[in-house]
Amino acid sequence: MKTLFRTMAVLLAAVAGTHGAQARSDYPNRPVRMVVGYAPGGPTDAISRLLAQEMAITLGQPIVVENKGAASSMVATREIKAAPADGYHLLVGAVGHNVNPILHGTRAGYDPHADFSPIGNMATTPLLVVTAYESPWKSMAELTAAIKSRAEPVTFGSSGNGGSGHLAGELLASVMQRKMLHVPFRGSSAALVDVMARRVDFMFYPIVGVEEQAAAKKLRPLAVATAKRLPQFPEVPTMAEVGLPGFEETAPWIGMFAPAKTPPAVVEKLNDALVAALGKPEVRTRIEKMGGVVAGGSPAEFAAYLKRDFHRWQDVIRAGGVTAD
Repeated sequence: MKTLFRTMAVLLAAVAGTHGAQARSDYPNRPVRMVVGYAPGGPTDAISRLLAQEMAITLGQPIVVENKGAASSMVATREIKAAPADGYHLLVGAVGHNVNPILHGTRAGYDPHADFSPIGNMATTPLLVVTAYESPWKSMAELTAAIKSRAEPVTFGSSGNGGSGHLAGELLASVMQRKMLHVPFRGSSAALVDVMARRVDFMFYPIVGVEEQAAAKKLRPLAVATAKRLPQFPEVPTMAEVGLPGFEETAPWIGMFAPAKTPPAVVEKLNDALVAALGKPEVRTRIEKMGGVVAGGSPAEFAAYLKRDFHRWQDVIRAGGVTAD
């Protein structure tokens, strides 16, 4: 009798495995839901919607995008963490995905590594160091000299505590071993207004909008945090060129995730669709116009990148005494 039960158990397991393999092989057979942890209209939302539309063509099913921008993307992240690991519930996250657990600890409600299956890095949105056009500093070298020598701390603005601009500024302070005064605002645009008015000395700001303000002689780009110079600003040096290497790794990223334990075959299929979308010249052009740089790569490469990103910001946050408030 025991032998019969064992045989039946093996047969049932085999049948279940076959059905599971079939379910993965015909994935997706219904619409896929993609939750973006940021408000509509920004670069993260725009890039996500563009890629969702292109991926849907490859997958043969619609990808329905929903925005849930509350609590620094933590609401969306927790929701997808708890969703079924079947490939029909996806998350678009950014630098906050790693930073929130560092700043908030267990209150963030998720582990950025253990609770998710990385699918792929969609794009990065590089930052420029900008100051007012009439600022006394006409180059990055002049700004860094002021940071080193000025009696009162140089001020830098950002969209708020723990944001990409804040963290890039704290990294600069850490590298230079100097203290600067962080001035948080409610959004990057508000910070930029005070930079242009010379009420704040400088800031790290996304590419979008800088070209117009620079042409109008309201803003002066000093350096770009990318590996190579940007075509929009061919005369602006990279941070590495001015003696500050490593800032190209700080470019805010936009990535796609599924809940942990999503079948590897499903993750691979989603990654294939993402890479195919990013490989289209017209998609690359549109992302660049949104201020992004196409990323791509495999799930394993994205996972390794995320771990490096986490540890870098963990060190910067601890060194700078950065808090969530």
